[in-house]
Amino acid sequence: MSGTTSVDRRTLFRWGAGAGLAVAAAPLLAACGDGGSAAKAEAKSTKLLPATTVRNIGIRADLPGTAAGVPDAFLTYPARLVRATSGTPLEGAEKITAVTETFAPLPPGRGRNAAWREIEKLLGTQVDFTAVPADDYPAKFSTMVAGDQLPDIFMYPETGGVDNVGAFLAAKCADLGPHLSGDKVKAYPNLAAIPQYAWRDAIKGGKLYGIPIARSGSGGTGFYRADLFRRAGVTGLDQIDSIERLVELAKDLTDARKKQYFFTGGSTNLLAMSAGAQHFWRFDRTTGKWTYQLEDDKYRYAVETAAGLYRAGCYYPGTVQMSGAQKAQYTDLFKNGRAAYVYDGMPAYLTTATGYVDAMAAIDRSFDVRPMVPVGKDAVTWTDNVSLQNCYISRASEKRVGELLRLADFAASPFGSLEYTLINYGVEHVDHERDAHGTPVLTKQGTQDVTVPWGKLASATPSFFSATHPQAARYVHEAYAVLIPKLVEDPTLSYSSPTWDSKGLGSLYTIHLDGIKDLITGRKPLSAYDALVKKWRRAGGDTCRAEFEQAAQQERKEKK
Repeated sequence: MSGTTSVDRRTLFRWGAGAGLAVAAAPLLAACGDGGSAAKAEAKSTKLLPATTVRNIGIRADLPGTAAGVPDAFLTYPARLVRATSGTPLEGAEKITAVTETFAPLPPGRGRNAAWREIEKLLGTQVDFTAVPADDYPAKFSTMVAGDQLPDIFMYPETGGVDNVGAFLAAKCADLGPHLSGDKVKAYPNLAAIPQYAWRDAIKGGKLYGIPIARSGSGGTGFYRADLFRRAGVTGLDQIDSIERLVELAKDLTDARKKQYFFTGGSTNLLAMSAGAQHFWRFDRTTGKWTYQLEDDKYRYAVETAAGLYRAGCYYPGTVQMSGAQKAQYTDLFKNGRAAYVYDGMPAYLTTATGYVDAMAAIDRSFDVRPMVPVGKDAVTWTDNVSLQNCYISRASEKRVGELLRLADFAASPFGSLEYTLINYGVEHVDHERDAHGTPVLTKQGTQDVTVPWGKLASATPSFFSATHPQAARYVHEAYAVLIPKLVEDPTLSYSSPTWDSKGLGSLYTIHLDGIKDLITGRKPLSAYDALVKKWRRAGGDTCRAEFEQAAQQERKEKK
């Protein structure tokens, strides 16, 4: 993640933002035949995972990351650009077709796009890139699948694409294991630097199919106004040593007469992580038992605490009930100074112009917005942001698959490299100029040219940089130094359940979110919590559990 100009990230996580978001659409297509096998519960073989290696192209971070997963942070942009790929990696290759979603305005075509032409020159071949607005991408994907018109390389929709993912991948996509598993990935050194946790979700049907658009492991726990916290006597988050202290602070910083509230949107995720609650699933390897989040007493306590805060008037009126489509409304309330805290994903923090830091500085320079972390001695961090999605390569010859992987390797070039700079800032003196601090600043043409979503083909190793507020990169680095050591296991990265894949973040999570909204806002009494759990279980939750248990049991049998 960097504070560059591209808006190529989803700040609305598919798993929602506690009680404040609804879930996106369920998968679009029933299945895909052509010899594909039915999806099944399974343990994902670690033998398929690429061997992650540290990528060092000679650019030193101002704030180095850690082997545990804290990303590098840069306070200045590297003065000397270093190549992250060799020669012209696709010289002689036939034209490539690529399709992904985008959150940015649609880019000008290559004839009017200096950055696009320069990237193709460096690659050595032509890339016909189709960028599709994110809201339209699921329908576009559906059309491509139905018409059997998949491009050479494409992004899978974040909100789901087909019910039977395993059958679709087996029928239409290249098995990347022979190219990337284990040490084979070293032939693509930028892909080899992607954290191994991000690759786990790329395994489907016993094969490695996807190329992850990696993130930083955790999406964080939102953002807070440090200037307001200081007024209440809190100069550091470590002073909030319990949920009870957080509740006191929320009440202290709420003044309805001045239309000043602590929360805008949801709070459940912050409270749940602070209480030590699990993420979606917990797997007890001793007993073999799988437990869902709603069944965790610590999560229930977080919901009950949120309900108490709601009764105390600590939420900006109406924002708890807002859906994901209304996200901009409650985040704008925070940006405009109406709340002390908002839950949103870390990628939204540093993005130039549209991110929290730049947007709030433009409104009032006294606003000191910083990343929040879970508080209290029992706090944990959820492993909830390992990747944005995966890209897939259509079935092709071994030679062609290798060419497409070299394109992905180019797209995954690390921060500060020549390739990364072309993707994010374009051509110097055309798309950007260096300012007095050496930071590339986009020209008017550059703001258009760099909207080609090359970064949706694969990801650079996560790193932090703010072109406008270097100190903000330090704040993110400090936050991850707290978040990463508290990460809890996400067993769904190691085991699959077809029902969870098709319903877990769709219809089942809609039941989950709508139910806790009702409880928090008082539309239903807290005594209705058990009924919510039963409803979720009957709608498919118990089927997910049984499939996960089956996968784990099968793994144990195979190891004996």
